[in-house]
Amino acid sequence: MRLLHLPDVRLALSCALVATGLALPVAAQDVVTGTPEIVVTPTVPSWTYPVGAPASFRVEVRRDGHPLPGVAVTVRCGPEMLPPTLTREITSGTAPVTIDAGTMSTPGFLRCIGTAQHEGRSYRGLGTAGFDPQKLAPTVTDPADFDAFWDAGKAALARIPIDLTRELLPSYGGPGITVSHVSFQTVGLDPNGTGTSRIYGILCEPSAPGRYPALLSVPGAGVRPYRGLIAPCQRGIITLQIGIHGLPVTLDPAVYTGLGAGSLNRYFMNNVEDRDRFFYRRVYLSTVRANDVLASLPNYDGTNLGVVGGSQGGALAIVTAALDARVKGLSSTYPALADLTGYLNGRAGGWPHFFHPTRPGPKPTPEALRTLPYYDVVNFARRVKAPGIYTWGYNDETVPPTSIFSAFNVITAPKHWMLALTTGHNTTPEQNGRMEAWMEELLRTGRRPAAIPMPPPPTLP
Repeated sequence: MRLLHLPDVRLALSCALVATGLALPVAAQDVVTGTPEIVVTPTVPSWTYPVGAPASFRVEVRRDGHPLPGVAVTVRCGPEMLPPTLTREITSGTAPVTIDAGTMSTPGFLRCIGTAQHEGRSYRGLGTAGFDPQKLAPTVTDPADFDAFWDAGKAALARIPIDLTRELLPSYGGPGITVSHVSFQTVGLDPNGTGTSRIYGILCEPSAPGRYPALLSVPGAGVRPYRGLIAPCQRGIITLQIGIHGLPVTLDPAVYTGLGAGSLNRYFMNNVEDRDRFFYRRVYLSTVRANDVLASLPNYDGTNLGVVGGSQGGALAIVTAALDARVKGLSSTYPALADLTGYLNGRAGGWPHFFHPTRPGPKPTPEALRTLPYYDVVNFARRVKAPGIYTWGYNDETVPPTSIFSAFNVITAPKHWMLALTTGHNTTPEQNGRMEAWMEELLRTGRRPAAIPMPPPPTLP
Protein backbone atom coordinates (compact mmCIF):
# COMPACT_ATOMS: atom_id res chain seq x y z
CA MET A 1 0.00 0.00 0.00
CA ARG A 2 1.32 3.49 -0.99
CA LEU A 3 1.39 6.09 1.75
CA LEU A 4 0.21 9.55 0.71
CA HIS A 5 2.23 12.57 1.69
CA LEU A 6 0.37 15.39 3.45
CA PRO A 7 0.06 17.59 0.31
CA ASP A 8 -1.42 14.64 -1.56
CA VAL A 9 -3.96 14.14 1.24
CA ARG A 10 -5.04 17.77 0.97
CA LEU A 11 -5.37 17.52 -2.79
CA ALA A 12 -7.43 14.34 -2.53
CA LEU A 13 -9.69 15.91 0.09
CA SER A 14 -10.21 19.00 -2.08
CA CYS A 15 -11.21 16.87 -5.05
CA ALA A 16 -13.63 14.91 -2.92
CA LEU A 17 -15.27 18.06 -1.55
CA VAL A 18 -15.63 19.55 -5.01
CA ALA A 19 -17.07 16.29 -6.31
CA THR A 20 -19.70 16.30 -3.59
CA GLY A 21 -20.65 19.94 -4.23
CA LEU A 22 -18.97 21.27 -1.12
CA ALA A 23 -16.46 24.12 -1.05
CA LEU A 24 -13.38 24.72 0.97
CA PRO A 25 -13.56 27.62 3.42
CA VAL A 26 -12.47 30.92 1.82
CA ALA A 27 -11.82 34.39 3.20
CA ALA A 28 -15.10 36.10 4.11
CA GLN A 29 -16.17 38.87 1.68
CA ASP A 30 -16.15 42.40 3.12
CA VAL A 31 -19.49 44.12 3.69
CA VAL A 32 -20.45 46.45 0.83
CA THR A 33 -19.61 49.98 1.97
CA GLY A 34 -20.46 52.12 -1.06
CA THR A 35 -22.09 55.43 -0.13
CA PRO A 36 -25.88 55.45 -0.49
CA GLU A 37 -27.32 58.41 -2.33
CA ILE A 38 -30.84 59.75 -2.33
CA VAL A 39 -31.75 60.86 -5.85
CA VAL A 40 -34.70 63.24 -6.24
CA THR A 41 -35.56 64.20 -9.81
CA PRO A 42 -38.50 66.05 -11.42
CA THR A 43 -40.27 63.70 -13.80
CA VAL A 44 -40.00 66.02 -16.83
CA PRO A 45 -36.55 66.17 -18.49
CA SER A 46 -36.48 69.98 -18.50
CA TRP A 47 -37.23 70.13 -14.75
CA THR A 48 -39.56 72.98 -15.73
CA TYR A 49 -43.37 73.24 -15.70
CA PRO A 50 -45.90 75.90 -16.63
CA VAL A 51 -47.42 77.74 -13.71
CA GLY A 52 -50.39 75.75 -12.40
CA ALA A 53 -49.28 72.40 -13.82
CA PRO A 54 -48.89 69.54 -11.31
CA ALA A 55 -45.28 68.60 -10.62
CA SER A 56 -44.05 65.15 -9.63
CA PHE A 57 -40.67 63.84 -8.52
CA ARG A 58 -39.00 60.44 -8.66
CA VAL A 59 -37.30 59.43 -5.41
CA GLU A 60 -34.86 56.54 -5.21
CA VAL A 61 -31.97 55.38 -3.08
CA ARG A 62 -28.91 54.02 -4.89
CA ARG A 63 -25.64 52.45 -3.91
CA ASP A 64 -22.92 51.66 -6.41
CA GLY A 65 -25.28 52.83 -9.15
CA HIS A 66 -28.05 50.33 -8.31
CA PRO A 67 -31.25 50.57 -6.26
CA LEU A 68 -30.93 50.12 -2.50
CA PRO A 69 -34.38 48.97 -1.37
CA GLY A 70 -35.81 49.03 2.12
CA VAL A 71 -34.59 52.48 3.20
CA ALA A 72 -37.12 54.74 4.95
CA VAL A 73 -37.02 58.20 3.37
CA THR A 74 -38.78 61.37 4.51
CA VAL A 75 -39.61 63.65 1.58
CA ARG A 76 -40.43 67.30 2.22
CA CYS A 77 -41.60 69.57 -0.61
CA GLY A 78 -42.27 73.29 -0.79
CA PRO A 79 -41.05 76.59 -2.21
CA GLU A 80 -37.25 76.67 -2.24
CA MET A 81 -35.56 77.89 0.96
CA LEU A 82 -38.89 78.08 2.81
CA PRO A 83 -40.71 75.64 5.15
CA PRO A 84 -42.20 72.58 3.42
CA THR A 85 -45.86 72.44 2.52
CA LEU A 86 -45.92 68.66 1.97
CA THR A 87 -44.29 65.78 3.86
CA ARG A 88 -44.34 62.14 2.75
CA GLU A 89 -42.80 59.00 4.25
CA ILE A 90 -41.75 56.38 1.71
CA THR A 91 -39.68 53.20 1.59
CA SER A 92 -37.22 52.83 -1.26
CA GLY A 93 -37.69 49.94 -3.63
CA THR A 94 -36.16 48.43 -6.72
CA ALA A 95 -37.87 51.17 -8.78
CA PRO A 96 -38.22 54.89 -8.06
CA VAL A 97 -41.17 56.07 -5.98
CA THR A 98 -43.14 58.92 -7.54
CA ILE A 99 -44.21 61.84 -5.34
CA ASP A 100 -46.98 64.21 -6.39
CA ALA A 101 -45.60 67.53 -5.14
CA GLY A 102 -48.39 69.92 -6.11
CA THR A 103 -47.90 73.07 -8.15
CA MET A 104 -47.18 76.79 -7.93
CA SER A 105 -49.61 79.57 -8.79
CA THR A 106 -46.86 82.08 -9.63
CA PRO A 107 -43.43 81.72 -11.28
CA GLY A 108 -40.82 80.24 -8.98
CA PHE A 109 -39.23 77.01 -7.78
CA LEU A 110 -40.61 74.02 -5.89
CA ARG A 111 -38.05 71.85 -4.12
CA CYS A 112 -38.32 68.31 -2.73
CA ILE A 113 -35.71 67.18 -0.20
CA GLY A 114 -35.31 63.53 0.79
CA THR A 115 -33.60 62.57 4.06
CA ALA A 116 -32.85 59.14 5.54
CA GLN A 117 -30.98 57.35 8.29
CA HIS A 118 -29.22 54.19 7.16
CA GLU A 119 -26.78 52.08 9.17
CA GLY A 120 -26.21 54.90 11.62
CA ARG A 121 -25.55 57.64 9.07
CA SER A 122 -27.64 60.49 7.66
CA TYR A 123 -28.21 61.01 3.94
CA ARG A 124 -29.86 63.79 1.97
CA GLY A 125 -30.77 64.52 -1.63
CA LEU A 126 -32.87 67.11 -3.40
CA GLY A 127 -34.46 68.08 -6.68
CA THR A 128 -35.98 71.37 -7.80
CA ALA A 129 -38.70 72.09 -10.32
CA GLY A 130 -39.04 75.46 -12.00
CA PHE A 131 -42.38 77.05 -12.84
CA ASP A 132 -42.08 79.54 -15.69
CA PRO A 133 -38.83 80.93 -14.21
CA GLN A 134 -38.27 83.18 -17.23
CA LYS A 135 -41.33 85.12 -16.07
CA LEU A 136 -39.95 85.78 -12.59
CA ALA A 137 -40.01 89.51 -11.86
CA PRO A 138 -37.88 91.06 -9.10
CA THR A 139 -39.36 92.29 -5.85
CA VAL A 140 -36.73 94.95 -5.20
CA THR A 141 -37.42 98.57 -6.11
CA ASP A 142 -35.23 100.66 -8.43
CA PRO A 143 -34.36 103.93 -6.65
CA ALA A 144 -34.90 107.09 -8.67
CA ASP A 145 -31.45 108.39 -7.67
CA PHE A 146 -29.62 105.08 -8.18
CA ASP A 147 -27.45 106.39 -11.01
CA ALA A 148 -26.74 109.67 -9.23
CA PHE A 149 -25.65 107.78 -6.12
CA TRP A 150 -23.12 105.66 -8.00
CA ASP A 151 -21.95 108.54 -10.21
CA ALA A 152 -21.07 110.41 -7.02
CA GLY A 153 -19.17 107.37 -5.76
CA LYS A 154 -17.19 107.06 -8.98
CA ALA A 155 -16.39 110.78 -8.88
CA ALA A 156 -15.01 110.35 -5.35
CA LEU A 157 -12.97 107.37 -6.55
CA ALA A 158 -11.54 109.35 -9.49
CA ARG A 159 -10.06 111.90 -7.09
CA ILE A 160 -7.91 109.22 -5.46
CA PRO A 161 -4.56 108.36 -7.11
CA ILE A 162 -4.09 104.70 -8.06
CA ASP A 163 -0.70 104.44 -6.31
CA LEU A 164 0.04 100.98 -7.72
CA THR A 165 2.69 98.87 -5.95
CA ARG A 166 4.20 95.60 -7.21
CA GLU A 167 6.10 92.71 -5.69
CA LEU A 168 7.31 90.03 -8.07
CA LEU A 169 6.28 86.45 -7.22
CA PRO A 170 8.62 84.18 -9.20
CA SER A 171 7.30 81.02 -7.55
CA TYR A 172 3.72 81.77 -8.63
CA GLY A 173 4.43 82.05 -12.33
CA GLY A 174 5.21 79.77 -15.20
CA PRO A 175 6.81 79.83 -18.63
CA GLY A 176 6.24 83.07 -20.50
CA ILE A 177 4.44 85.03 -17.77
CA THR A 178 5.28 87.45 -14.95
CA VAL A 179 3.30 87.32 -11.72
CA SER A 180 3.17 90.12 -9.16
CA HIS A 181 1.48 90.80 -5.84
CA VAL A 182 -0.03 94.25 -6.32
CA SER A 183 -1.90 96.81 -4.26
CA PHE A 184 -3.61 100.06 -5.15
CA GLN A 185 -5.64 102.80 -3.52
CA THR A 186 -9.41 102.91 -3.46
CA VAL A 187 -12.17 104.62 -1.50
CA GLY A 188 -12.54 104.09 2.22
CA LEU A 189 -15.70 104.01 4.30
CA ASP A 190 -15.95 107.79 4.31
CA PRO A 191 -18.69 108.59 1.75
CA ASN A 192 -17.14 112.02 1.08
CA GLY A 193 -14.04 110.42 -0.40
CA THR A 194 -11.62 111.99 2.06
CA GLY A 195 -10.43 108.61 3.36
CA THR A 196 -8.73 105.89 1.36
CA SER A 197 -8.04 102.17 1.68
CA ARG A 198 -6.13 99.60 -0.37
CA ILE A 199 -7.03 96.59 -2.47
CA TYR A 200 -4.59 93.71 -3.00
CA GLY A 201 -4.42 91.17 -5.79
CA ILE A 202 -2.39 88.97 -8.11
CA LEU A 203 -1.46 90.43 -11.49
CA CYS A 204 -0.36 88.05 -14.25
CA GLU A 205 1.17 89.43 -17.46
CA PRO A 206 2.57 87.77 -20.57
CA SER A 207 6.34 88.30 -20.58
CA ALA A 208 6.70 88.79 -24.34
CA PRO A 209 6.49 92.37 -25.62
CA GLY A 210 3.12 93.24 -27.05
CA ARG A 211 -0.33 94.56 -26.20
CA TYR A 212 -2.87 92.18 -24.72
CA PRO A 213 -6.53 92.01 -23.67
CA ALA A 214 -7.23 92.05 -19.93
CA LEU A 215 -9.47 90.09 -17.59
CA LEU A 216 -10.49 91.08 -14.05
CA SER A 217 -11.37 88.24 -11.65
CA VAL A 218 -13.61 89.29 -8.75
CA PRO A 219 -13.88 87.07 -5.67
CA GLY A 220 -16.52 84.83 -4.20
CA ALA A 221 -17.52 85.27 -0.60
CA GLY A 222 -15.07 84.50 2.17
CA VAL A 223 -11.60 85.44 3.31
CA ARG A 224 -8.72 83.64 1.59
CA PRO A 225 -5.39 83.96 -0.26
CA TYR A 226 -5.17 83.98 -4.06
CA ARG A 227 -2.78 82.58 -6.65
CA GLY A 228 -3.86 84.47 -9.75
CA LEU A 229 -5.34 83.34 -13.08
CA ILE A 230 -2.29 81.67 -14.56
CA ALA A 231 -3.78 79.64 -17.43
CA PRO A 232 -5.49 82.52 -19.31
CA CYS A 233 -2.32 84.57 -18.97
CA GLN A 234 -0.30 81.78 -20.54
CA ARG A 235 -2.77 82.01 -23.44
CA GLY A 236 -2.07 85.72 -23.95
CA ILE A 237 -4.42 87.59 -21.57
CA ILE A 238 -3.43 89.95 -18.74
CA THR A 239 -5.29 88.86 -15.60
CA LEU A 240 -5.87 90.58 -12.27
CA GLN A 241 -7.42 88.60 -9.43
CA ILE A 242 -8.38 90.76 -6.44
CA GLY A 243 -9.41 90.32 -2.84
CA ILE A 244 -11.82 92.79 -1.24
CA HIS A 245 -10.82 92.95 2.42
CA GLY A 246 -7.84 95.32 2.28
CA LEU A 247 -5.45 92.48 3.09
CA PRO A 248 -2.42 91.17 1.24
CA VAL A 249 -3.51 88.02 -0.57
CA THR A 250 -0.28 86.06 -0.09
CA LEU A 251 -0.36 85.51 3.67
CA ASP A 252 -0.45 82.19 5.49
CA PRO A 253 -3.92 80.61 5.06
CA ALA A 254 -4.31 80.48 8.85
CA VAL A 255 -4.46 84.28 8.90
CA TYR A 256 -7.55 84.31 6.70
CA THR A 257 -9.17 81.47 8.61
CA GLY A 258 -8.79 83.41 11.83
CA LEU A 259 -10.15 86.62 10.35
CA GLY A 260 -13.05 84.79 8.73
CA ALA A 261 -14.02 83.39 12.11
CA GLY A 262 -13.35 86.69 13.88
CA SER A 263 -13.51 90.30 12.79
CA LEU A 264 -14.57 89.51 9.19
CA ASN A 265 -17.25 87.02 10.12
CA ARG A 266 -20.50 88.00 8.38
CA TYR A 267 -18.74 91.03 6.90
CA PHE A 268 -21.42 91.23 4.21
CA MET A 269 -23.93 92.65 6.71
CA ASN A 270 -21.72 95.43 8.06
CA ASN A 271 -23.45 98.84 8.15
CA VAL A 272 -26.49 97.59 6.25
CA GLU A 273 -28.57 100.40 7.77
CA ASP A 274 -26.29 103.11 6.36
CA ARG A 275 -26.55 103.54 2.61
CA ASP A 276 -23.32 105.52 2.43
CA ARG A 277 -21.21 103.18 4.59
CA PHE A 278 -22.58 99.72 3.78
CA PHE A 279 -19.77 97.19 3.32
CA TYR A 280 -20.28 96.77 -0.42
CA ARG A 281 -19.97 100.46 -1.34
CA ARG A 282 -16.19 100.27 -1.10
CA VAL A 283 -16.18 96.86 -2.80
CA TYR A 284 -18.30 97.86 -5.79
CA LEU A 285 -16.27 101.00 -6.43
CA SER A 286 -13.03 99.04 -6.03
CA THR A 287 -13.92 96.85 -8.99
CA VAL A 288 -13.90 100.00 -11.10
CA ARG A 289 -10.55 100.95 -9.59
CA ALA A 290 -9.19 97.49 -10.48
CA ASN A 291 -10.15 98.23 -14.08
CA ASP A 292 -8.31 101.55 -13.74
CA VAL A 293 -5.22 99.54 -12.86
CA LEU A 294 -5.58 97.26 -15.88
CA ALA A 295 -6.25 100.21 -18.18
CA SER A 296 -3.07 101.92 -16.93
CA LEU A 297 -0.78 99.06 -17.94
CA PRO A 298 1.37 99.84 -20.99
CA ASN A 299 0.89 96.28 -22.33
CA TYR A 300 -2.94 96.46 -22.24
CA ASP A 301 -4.43 96.70 -25.71
CA GLY A 302 -6.69 99.56 -24.63
CA THR A 303 -9.94 97.97 -25.78
CA ASN A 304 -10.69 94.42 -24.75
CA LEU A 305 -11.53 94.19 -21.05
CA GLY A 306 -13.61 91.46 -19.39
CA VAL A 307 -14.69 90.55 -15.87
CA VAL A 308 -15.37 87.10 -14.42
CA GLY A 309 -16.63 85.78 -11.08
CA GLY A 310 -18.86 83.29 -9.29
CA SER A 311 -21.34 83.65 -6.41
CA GLN A 312 -20.40 86.92 -4.70
CA GLY A 313 -18.00 87.25 -7.64
CA GLY A 314 -20.86 86.56 -10.06
CA ALA A 315 -22.64 89.51 -8.50
CA LEU A 316 -19.53 91.67 -8.69
CA ALA A 317 -19.09 90.79 -12.38
CA ILE A 318 -22.55 92.20 -13.12
CA VAL A 319 -21.93 95.23 -10.91
CA THR A 320 -18.60 95.96 -12.58
CA ALA A 321 -20.08 95.76 -16.07
CA ALA A 322 -22.93 98.06 -15.06
CA LEU A 323 -20.67 100.67 -13.43
CA ASP A 324 -17.88 100.66 -16.01
CA ALA A 325 -18.50 101.11 -19.73
CA ARG A 326 -14.96 99.91 -20.45
CA VAL A 327 -16.08 96.33 -19.78
CA LYS A 328 -16.66 94.59 -23.10
CA GLY A 329 -17.93 91.28 -21.70
CA LEU A 330 -18.75 89.53 -18.44
CA SER A 331 -18.92 85.97 -17.17
CA SER A 332 -21.18 85.40 -14.16
CA THR A 333 -21.70 82.09 -12.37
CA TYR A 334 -24.65 81.82 -9.93
CA PRO A 335 -24.62 85.54 -9.06
CA ALA A 336 -25.43 86.37 -5.43
CA LEU A 337 -26.85 89.56 -3.87
CA ALA A 338 -29.88 89.61 -6.17
CA ASP A 339 -33.48 90.36 -5.18
CA LEU A 340 -32.53 90.69 -1.53
CA THR A 341 -36.13 91.52 -0.52
CA GLY A 342 -37.45 88.19 -1.78
CA TYR A 343 -38.12 86.76 1.68
CA LEU A 344 -40.30 89.76 2.53
CA ASN A 345 -42.47 88.77 -0.43
CA GLY A 346 -42.98 85.09 0.39
CA ARG A 347 -40.22 83.65 -1.76
CA ALA A 348 -36.47 83.02 -1.72
CA GLY A 349 -34.14 86.00 -1.68
CA GLY A 350 -30.54 86.06 -2.82
CA TRP A 351 -27.43 85.34 -0.78
CA PRO A 352 -26.70 86.38 1.97
CA HIS A 353 -30.37 85.76 2.72
CA PHE A 354 -31.32 89.04 4.33
CA PHE A 355 -34.64 88.76 6.18
CA HIS A 356 -34.89 84.96 6.01
CA PRO A 357 -37.64 83.90 8.45
CA THR A 358 -35.41 81.56 10.48
CA ARG A 359 -31.81 82.62 9.82
CA PRO A 360 -29.96 85.22 11.90
CA GLY A 361 -29.48 88.59 10.29
CA PRO A 362 -30.58 92.21 10.24
CA LYS A 363 -34.19 93.19 10.67
CA PRO A 364 -36.11 94.83 7.80
CA THR A 365 -35.86 98.27 9.32
CA PRO A 366 -36.67 101.33 7.20
CA GLU A 367 -32.94 102.11 7.07
CA ALA A 368 -31.97 98.62 5.82
CA LEU A 369 -34.78 98.64 3.27
CA ARG A 370 -33.55 102.01 2.03
CA THR A 371 -29.95 100.80 1.72
CA LEU A 372 -30.28 97.49 -0.08
CA PRO A 373 -31.86 98.59 -3.39
CA TYR A 374 -28.70 100.61 -4.12
CA TYR A 375 -26.65 97.40 -3.83
CA ASP A 376 -29.06 94.81 -5.18
CA VAL A 377 -27.64 93.09 -8.27
CA VAL A 378 -31.06 93.27 -9.94
CA ASN A 379 -30.70 97.02 -10.30
CA PHE A 380 -27.22 96.68 -11.76
CA ALA A 381 -28.46 93.96 -14.12
CA ARG A 382 -31.01 96.45 -15.48
CA ARG A 383 -28.11 98.67 -16.53
CA VAL A 384 -25.71 96.15 -18.07
CA LYS A 385 -24.83 96.96 -21.67
CA ALA A 386 -22.00 94.48 -22.28
CA PRO A 387 -22.66 90.96 -23.58
CA GLY A 388 -22.42 88.28 -20.94
CA ILE A 389 -22.44 84.57 -20.33
CA TYR A 390 -24.27 83.22 -17.28
CA THR A 391 -24.59 79.79 -15.72
CA TRP A 392 -26.22 78.17 -12.68
CA GLY A 393 -28.25 75.15 -11.58
CA TYR A 394 -31.69 74.51 -10.12
CA ASN A 395 -30.43 72.80 -6.94
CA ASP A 396 -28.40 75.71 -5.54
CA GLU A 397 -29.16 76.21 -1.85
CA THR A 398 -26.63 79.01 -1.38
CA VAL A 399 -27.76 81.28 -4.21
CA PRO A 400 -31.39 80.33 -4.95
CA PRO A 401 -32.34 80.19 -8.63
CA THR A 402 -35.37 82.37 -7.88
CA SER A 403 -33.00 85.23 -7.10
CA ILE A 404 -30.76 84.51 -10.09
CA PHE A 405 -33.64 84.52 -12.57
CA SER A 406 -34.90 87.77 -11.01
CA ALA A 407 -31.67 89.44 -12.09
CA PHE A 408 -31.11 87.56 -15.35
CA ASN A 409 -34.61 88.27 -16.65
CA VAL A 410 -34.12 92.06 -16.54
CA ILE A 411 -30.88 92.03 -18.53
CA THR A 412 -31.46 93.49 -21.98
CA ALA A 413 -27.86 93.20 -23.21
CA PRO A 414 -26.87 90.18 -25.33
CA LYS A 415 -26.75 87.19 -23.01
CA HIS A 416 -25.77 83.56 -23.23
CA TRP A 417 -27.36 81.22 -20.71
CA MET A 418 -26.25 77.75 -19.65
CA LEU A 419 -28.17 75.63 -17.14
CA ALA A 420 -26.60 72.64 -15.40
CA LEU A 421 -29.85 71.54 -13.81
CA THR A 422 -28.62 69.10 -11.16
CA THR A 423 -25.85 71.31 -9.83
CA GLY A 424 -26.05 73.16 -6.55
CA HIS A 425 -23.44 75.73 -5.57
CA ASN A 426 -20.83 74.10 -7.75
CA THR A 427 -19.91 73.87 -11.41
CA THR A 428 -19.08 71.08 -13.85
CA PRO A 429 -16.02 70.90 -16.10
CA GLU A 430 -18.35 71.40 -19.05
CA GLN A 431 -19.65 74.67 -17.62
CA ASN A 432 -16.20 75.93 -16.77
CA GLY A 433 -14.75 75.05 -20.16
CA ARG A 434 -17.51 76.76 -22.10
CA MET A 435 -17.47 79.87 -19.91
CA GLU A 436 -13.71 80.25 -20.28
CA ALA A 437 -13.75 79.64 -24.03
CA TRP A 438 -16.55 82.20 -24.54
CA MET A 439 -14.73 84.90 -22.60
CA GLU A 440 -11.35 84.29 -24.19
CA GLU A 441 -12.80 84.37 -27.70
CA LEU A 442 -14.55 87.64 -26.92
CA LEU A 443 -11.37 89.21 -25.57
CA ARG A 444 -9.23 88.06 -28.48
CA THR A 445 -11.60 88.93 -31.30
CA GLY A 446 -13.44 91.92 -29.82
CA ARG A 447 -16.68 90.62 -31.34
CA ARG A 448 -19.90 91.14 -29.42
CA PRO A 449 -21.81 87.83 -29.46
CA ALA A 450 -25.47 88.05 -30.35
CA ALA A 451 -27.99 87.10 -27.68
CA ILE A 452 -28.99 83.45 -27.69
CA PRO A 453 -32.76 83.12 -28.14
CA MET A 454 -34.36 82.06 -24.89
CA PRO A 455 -36.17 78.69 -24.87
CA PRO A 456 -39.94 78.80 -25.44
CA PRO A 457 -42.23 78.60 -22.40
CA PRO A 458 -42.29 75.06 -20.96
CA THR A 459 -44.99 72.62 -21.97
CA LEU A 460 -45.72 69.21 -20.57
CA PRO A 461 -45.20 66.17 -22.82
